Amino acid sequence: MTTLPLPPSLVATLPGRYYTDPELFRSEQERIFERMWFCAVRSADLDRPGAFRTVQVGRENVLVTRSRTGALNAFLNVCRHRGARLCTEEQGQVRRSLQCPYHAWTYDLDGKLIAAPNLTRMPDVDRSAYGLVPVALREWLGYAWVCLADEPPSFEETVLGAAVERLGDAAAIDHYHAEELALGKRITYDVRANWKLIVENFMECYHCATIHPELTEVLPEFADGYAAQYYVGHGAEFGDDVKGFTVDGSEGFGTLPEVTPEQDRRYYAVTVRPTVFVNLVPDHVILHRMFPLAEDRTVVECDWLYAPDVVASGADVSKSVELFHRVNAQDFAACERTQPAMASRAYREGGVLVPTEHHIRIFHGWLRERLDAA
Repeated sequence: MTTLPLPPSLVATLPGRYYTDPELFRSEQERIFERMWFCAVRSADLDRPGAFRTVQVGRENVLVTRSRTGALNAFLNVCRHRGARLCTEEQGQVRRSLQCPYHAWTYDLDGKLIAAPNLTRMPDVDRSAYGLVPVALREWLGYAWVCLADEPPSFEETVLGAAVERLGDAAAIDHYHAEELALGKRITYDVRANWKLIVENFMECYHCATIHPELTEVLPEFADGYAAQYYVGHGAEFGDDVKGFTVDGSEGFGTLPEVTPEQDRRYYAVTVRPTVFVNLVPDHVILHRMFPLAEDRTVVECDWLYAPDVVASGADVSKSVELFHRVNAQDFAACERTQPAMASRAYREGGVLVPTEHHIRIFHGWLRERLDAA
């Protein structure tokens, strides 16, 4: 097909193959997901020693456990003997140790090899040398972030820096105390679309008036396609008649204690590349974690977090959950409608970005830079 020269108001997107090519997705696994900090699990989900969860990070399966001292540890989910997967369930609880179901090599919760059949007959085996392979782990916002790189990038620059870049103040996100909030609802979405389509969708609001009627009622400026999250420090203001961030604009819950007057009645969105969205409103926090599993499949786990007393009281959180659940369902359906066309010859050279979407070029440049890295 002939490619027409673009007028100044239009900017080219990535070509379609970036969303369909299995080899390109493999490069993303290697050069992005396996080299950057990846938000793996909510820390409070592992609430006692022996609790574990397994997550897919790039091409590796990672095991996160709570040790007997209360610390979180992360390891590659691979037995050091013959390579069997150590924990085959996505989550669970063990009493004192982790035992391989193949040959019963056994590790303590800190990853050290502590037992194996006939191990005493092999005195030359250094048990510490055959422990589980550790993975770097940091905690922030109440979540465990892991990094597979031998030399992880600066957490402060690449993760915390995303909040500073968006909010303009390192302390702004701290006012919500996400690490102290309680889980009110979790919904997992299996989206048949490339992870980048989901990121691009989250970065713009050109589509909001078309597919998000409930959201634009609460945040009227979104109806004009205003990409609020692109502007440093700006939060989209609630409509005049809106009382809370709920599906019908009705009152939510009390403002979180340290949310400032400037943050009250405003919505802030933060993208932490590559796969996390943080949504901040006065009475709760919504956090999305993406798990890209294939070039055309992404699992998204979305948590709604509230003040502990709200959850403990059994309060009905359905109206606030329903608002963003509808947004999620609408967005993911749009991404799934888009995914098949990425393989069309009509999209071989890509599409275009209108002025309110031009900032998506920053994401595309970031992506290409990492894919081009040796």
